[in-house]
Amino acid sequence: MYKLLLFGGLASLSFQGKAQTDTTSQNLQEVIIQENRIQIPFSKQSRNIAVVDRPQLETTPARSLQEVLSFVPGVDVRQRGVTGVQADISIRGGSFEQTLMLLNGIKLSDPQTGHHMMNIPVPLVNIERVEVLKGPGSRIFGQNAYAGAVNVITQLSDVRSLRLQGYAGDFGMKGINFAGSLPAGKYRQNLAISYDDSNGHWYNSDYRVSNIFYEGGIQLNDAHELRGMVAYTDRTFGANGFYTSAFPDQWESIQTTLTSLSHSFTKNQWYLNTRAYWRRNEDEFRLRRNEPAFFQNLHTSDVFAIEANGSYKSKWGTTGFGVETRKEAIESTNLGDHDRSLVGVFLEQLVNLGQKTDVRAGVYSNYYSEYGWKHFPGLEVGYQATEALRFYSGIGSSFRIPTYTDLFYIGPTNIGNADLQPEQARSFEFGGKWTKGPWRAELVYFNRFSENLIEWTRTNAQQPWQPQNFNEVIFNGIESSMYYRVNPNGKAVQVKELMLSYNFIDADFNAKPGLESRYALTSLRNQFIGGILLGLGQKLELNTKARYVERMALDPYFVLDMRADYNRTKKLGFFAEASNITNTDYIEAGTVQMPGRWFRAGFMVNLE
Repeated sequence: MYKLLLFGGLASLSFQGKAQTDTTSQNLQEVIIQENRIQIPFSKQSRNIAVVDRPQLETTPARSLQEVLSFVPGVDVRQRGVTGVQADISIRGGSFEQTLMLLNGIKLSDPQTGHHMMNIPVPLVNIERVEVLKGPGSRIFGQNAYAGAVNVITQLSDVRSLRLQGYAGDFGMKGINFAGSLPAGKYRQNLAISYDDSNGHWYNSDYRVSNIFYEGGIQLNDAHELRGMVAYTDRTFGANGFYTSAFPDQWESIQTTLTSLSHSFTKNQWYLNTRAYWRRNEDEFRLRRNEPAFFQNLHTSDVFAIEANGSYKSKWGTTGFGVETRKEAIESTNLGDHDRSLVGVFLEQLVNLGQKTDVRAGVYSNYYSEYGWKHFPGLEVGYQATEALRFYSGIGSSFRIPTYTDLFYIGPTNIGNADLQPEQARSFEFGGKWTKGPWRAELVYFNRFSENLIEWTRTNAQQPWQPQNFNEVIFNGIESSMYYRVNPNGKAVQVKELMLSYNFIDADFNAKPGLESRYALTSLRNQFIGGILLGLGQKLELNTKARYVERMALDPYFVLDMRADYNRTKKLGFFAEASNITNTDYIEAGTVQMPGRWFRAGFMVNLE
C-alpha cells in the first residue's frame, strides 16, 4: 500500500509546463568519475575509461542497458535473446566472471554465478550515466574487478520531474517505463518502475522483466548527508539454448533485491562515506520447463557488506583509504549450503609532480576465510604534454575467487571442481588521449598476464564441462577510438555525434591437446563500432549504429541498428527503432540464435 500511495503521489505531481533540459551539451571532460575514494575528473584520469551519458542512453537504438553497452568500445556483451533478458559482459577478453558490475559504487557480484551480474534492478529511464573502467580494478573496487568494472550511476534531483515511456514491437514485445522525482524540502527522492515482456523471437524464449527502484536522500547540514536505496528486479524467461542445446525447454526465474543505507561526511579537506548493503538473489532453474521434477535447481544467495571509504587532501596530495567487510552465503538444492567472509583494506595516494605529471599508487589487501591474505598493488602515471594531449601508463594486479557454481555444480552437462584456486593477473597499459574542441581520440595498448585462469573445459562432446586452473595465459590488445560531439544548433542537417572505434585482442591460450575450451576462445579478436547521430531540423534525430565482431573461434558478423526520435527532449515525443537491419545470422552466447531484422516504436513524456 505504501508503494502504491508513493507511486500515485509521484504520478499526480503538479508539474510546470516545460520539457526536460537537453543535456547533450554536457562537458564530459568535467564529469567526476565516481570511484569510492579518490574522485578525479574524466579529463585527468590516467586510465582508459568510457562514459555513456544520458543523451547517449536516450538516443541509442536499445531497450536495455545490456544493449547500450554493446556499443561501448572494448566491451563485449553476449546476449541470450533480445533486450538483455540475460547477458554476460566481458572487458578486454575477460570472462563474464571477470567484470564487476556496480550500482552507485555498490558491488553487484553474486557468489552463485556471474550470469546474474547484469541483473541490474534499475529501469533504463532512471540511469544518469554509466562509467566503464577498462583494465584491472581490484585496487579500486576489490575482487571480481579482474578485467574491468562497470558503474551504473543514478542521481537525486532538486527538480520535480516525471518521465514516462512506452513501446511495442515484434515478437509481441511491449513495455512501460516510469521515473519520477519529488523533492520535499531538503529531502530528495526518486521512484522508477518498468515492465517489459515478449512472446520470444524463437521457441521457448518468452520473458517478463519487472524493475522497481526507489532512492532517497537528505542533506542534514553542510557536512552530513544520508541516502538510502531499495531496488528489486524479477526476470522470468524461457531459456532455450542458454546453457546447453541438449534441453530446449530450459526455464529460469530470478528475483534480485538490493537495499543500502549510506552516510557521507564532508568538511574542509576530509571526506568519509560509510554504507551498509544487502543483496539477495533467488534463482529457480528447470531443464524442462513444465517438468520441475525432472531436474530443478533452487538457489538463494545473500551478500551482506559494510564499507567505509574516505579521502584527505594535504600538501602531499590526496590520500584515499577504506575498509570493507563482506559475508557471502548460499542455500542451494544443487550447490549445497555454504558461506564465506572477507575483510579488505584500501590505501592509495595521488600526488602531482609539477604542473604536468601526476602519480597515483595504492594497494588493496584482503583476507578471505577460505584463501587467506592476498595483496593487489597498482600504479598509474599521467603526463599532460599539452592542453589537448595527455599520456598515461599503469600497472596493476587483480584477482577473482571461484563462484559456488565453479566449485560445486552438478548437472548433466556441467560439473564443478572443488579444488579450484583463485585466478590472478598482472596488467600493464600505455595510452594517449587527445581532446580538441568537439573532437576526442584515444589509443591504448594493454597486456594481461593471467595465472591460474579458471576456464570450463572438456575432452569430448560426451563429457560434461568442468572448470580447470590454467597456469599461464597472456592477453595483448590495442584499443582505439575517435569521437566528435557538438551542441545542437537547429540547422536543417547537423552531425551531432560521430564515433568510430577499433579493438584488437590476441590471447595466448595454451590448452592441452584434445582439450576443448568453453569460454576463452569466444572472446573478442576484432571489434569495429561506428555511429552517427544526425539532427534533422529542430525536432528530428536519426542515430545509426554499426558493429563488426570477430571472436577467436567463431564466425564474424556485422549488425546495423537505427533509431529515429521526434521531439525527444520536449513534453511529448516519439521514437522508432530497428535492430539487425542487415538481417544477419549470428550467435552471441550459448547456442541462442539471435533474431533477424526486428522493429519497435513508442512514445515518451518528459515534464519538469
